[in-house]
Amino acid sequence: MGNTVVFNQTKQVEQLLSRIVEQITRYLNETTIEQMQEECAGDRHYYEGVLADLRRLAVYGEEGIDACRIVLQEEPFRKAAAEQALYKIYHSCVAEFFTPKRDLWYEDSRSAYTGRHSIKLRQPAPPSLQQLLHAIEADFQTMREELEFYETDYRTKMIQSQ
Repeated sequence: MGNTVVFNQTKQVEQLLSRIVEQITRYLNETTIEQMQEECAGDRHYYEGVLADLRRLAVYGEEGIDACRIVLQEEPFRKAAAEQALYKIYHSCVAEFFTPKRDLWYEDSRSAYTGRHSIKLRQPAPPSLQQLLHAIEADFQTMREELEFYETDYRTKMIQSQ
């Protein structure tokens, strides 16, 4: 891939992550577990876990934004550094969103074919949480489509360099 393509992908990912982190942060700053309980009575431990996973996504997203900005500001543009950053973002952000560590939500791959949201919560949850996940899902899906290439390409390069 040429430098221009990688540069543009890095710029796009930085913008998508910025939008995602902003939405997650707003939700985390404005929502308490008590508010979630009022909106939809549910398992407190489940809500705590979901909020913890969202915090993890926000932190990983901020780290990814920082990595993109550093790479984009360097002169000359270092394609290898950008590819490494995009590979890490794919694993720490995109993969974490679609298959979270605690498995409190999951991706229903069949929903992708029907045009519906593919992220499903394992337990009943407040509509505000569902709206947040649906709002950020599209940006994560765009990033996944853009960055899946790095999953195989970067690993291949690392193996060949050893």
